[in-house]
Amino acid sequence: MRQIETHAQLEQERIAARLATAAKVQAEKELFSRAIGPVKALPARHLPGHKADLPLVQPRPIAVQQQRDELAVMREALSDEFDVESLLDTDEALSFRRPGMGPDVVRKLRRGGWRIQGQLDLHGLRRADAREALGQFIKDAHSAGWRCVRVVHGKGLGSPGKTPVLKGRVQSWLIQKQEVLAFVQARPAEGGAGALVVLLAQS
Repeated sequence: MRQIETHAQLEQERIAARLATAAKVQAEKELFSRAIGPVKALPARHLPGHKADLPLVQPRPIAVQQQRDELAVMREALSDEFDVESLLDTDEALSFRRPGMGPDVVRKLRRGGWRIQGQLDLHGLRRADAREALGQFIKDAHSAGWRCVRVVHGKGLGSPGKTPVLKGRVQSWLIQKQEVLAFVQARPAEGGAGALVVLLAQS
């Protein structure tokens, strides 16, 4: 009888201990909840792996060839609005040299250090036709591996007011062509103020 009472007492103590532990855990949970305030579950779209984590629209592929084509067109286009004055050396005989080219290049060009391999005569052409002809000529000359060419634009003696129409335009157009390294006014025997001797980059 005594043994049964002891067993019942031990069982009651175990139950009381479990209840005390549960009460302590619950008290700690309530204390934590009061400390951090109300809690909301994360929406499904914020859970890791949810499809909203992926971009809805894939970026368009870069059209590399299209960019190259547009760049080529930009290089080929010659503008009439290009400001050429700041790039020209207006000494006794007008000249131009691209940045990085030494003054000796211009001196050699003036002295006839390069043999003239081709010529374009723009006499009588309208401005638009002259621009197109010059662009094509420089392109073809460069492709052919020519280093030195002459461009005849005329002195403008036949123009209204005796002012050269093409002279300034030709200078501007040449400066815009990346194939052109330098140019100088031609020597008197080669056209003088009515022509330019142009040095082209190696193809």
